[in-house]
Amino acid sequence: MREHPGEPKRTGTGTHSQVWVGRATNRTQWVLAALGAACLALGVQLAVSSNWTSGIAPLLMSVIGCVAAGLLMLFGTLAFVNVAVRVDGDALEVRCGHMGLPRRRILLTQVVAADFAPHVNPRQWGGWGYRWRPEKGTAVVVRRGEGLVLRLGDGRTFTITVDDAEAGVRFIRARLHLPSSGFPAGA
Repeated sequence: MREHPGEPKRTGTGTHSQVWVGRATNRTQWVLAALGAACLALGVQLAVSSNWTSGIAPLLMSVIGCVAAGLLMLFGTLAFVNVAVRVDGDALEVRCGHMGLPRRRILLTQVVAADFAPHVNPRQWGGWGYRWRPEKGTAVVVRRGEGLVLRLGDGRTFTITVDDAEAGVRFIRARLHLPSSGFPAGA
């Protein structure tokens, strides 16, 4: 979990009791997860039922290659099948996949602007997943579509593809007492 340094969480009567939750899912990645499971099964099948006639080195390389590729595809895609964003009075928290990892927490005291991005494309970021590009910032991209763009006090940006991102932007702007009219296209 990564937390931006800065002011500590607010406590007492100053916190807001309302919470905004947004989610996004990419069903296409289940196909890649199935291919990863097939590679993993092939590696296990090779290890268990091979008659070892071609030698141990080629068999070992095949088994390790299939198992490694299968695990990478399976867990790499399952980690970014969905994303959940939770904004409360103090922070925005992003959790990826079914286990909630990777996770990122950004204190709202570090956010200077929140913008709505109507079209975030995985190609803009180099694919699906947790992405960083020096010229664009950091992003969690699980699908193509609308997104939420946070501009942080240190000059960095953080983009998240999430359903109903416009409502999330309004919620964050209300917490930060920022103007809510107009949603400039970001990301």
